[in-house]
Amino acid sequence: MPGPLTIRDGFVVPEHELLWRFSRSSGPGGQSVNTTDSRVELSLDIEKSGAFTDTQRRRALQRLSSRLVDGVVTIAASEHRSQLRNREAAEQRLAQLLREAVAPPPRRRRPTKPSKASVRRRLDAKRNRGQLKQQRREPDDNG
Repeated sequence: MPGPLTIRDGFVVPEHELLWRFSRSSGPGGQSVNTTDSRVELSLDIEKSGAFTDTQRRRALQRLSSRLVDGVVTIAASEHRSQLRNREAAEQRLAQLLREAVAPPPRRRRPTKPSKASVRRRLDAKRNRGQLKQQRREPDDNG
């Protein structure tokens, strides 16, 4: 369980950069609710981490700016009764968050023009539809 956090191939956050905190979960529980520190907080200082390249760090800081406090991102997990399962959930969420944060931006769309044939087909279809509607009308007696 404790150990480095693998984000994806070639991108691993060392164990010593992860900060774990444990506290009591809120909400209903059983006999051990007031004695078990099952809530987990997992923090990572993105600004000081050596796991990121400069480009990855810049992307992560920009994309996670709303979640950061002094360059530190924190994930809390308290949905399970077991501290171990909450630790696993926090690790998975942090890994997914960092995976999305450092992903390269999608390729830009290169605008294209419709072909002459497709423009001609579209205009022909419009013309045919208009003629069909014209034929459905009652003859005009004014003319």
